[in-house]
Amino acid sequence: RGQLMERTPVSSSNISAIGYDSDSETLEVEFTNGSVYSYSNVPPGEYEAFMNADSKGKYLHANIKGRYPYVRL
Repeated sequence: RGQLMERTPVSSSNISAIGYDSDSETLEVEFTNGSVYSYSNVPPGEYEAFMNADSKGKYLHANIKGRYPYVRL
């Protein structure tokens, strides 16, 4: 496909926006420092919980980092 995923701006100290594609179960996290990470095989429920988390940074660290394969974009 190649087109950029739409990302939703979020209020977080270190995350600026989060994108998700349910067809490919791909989660994109854009950090305030400009780096973007793409996580694979992330189920929709995990994305919803991430978006609903009070602290996006804490949720990412506790539930997504180290759990899903990722690449830096």
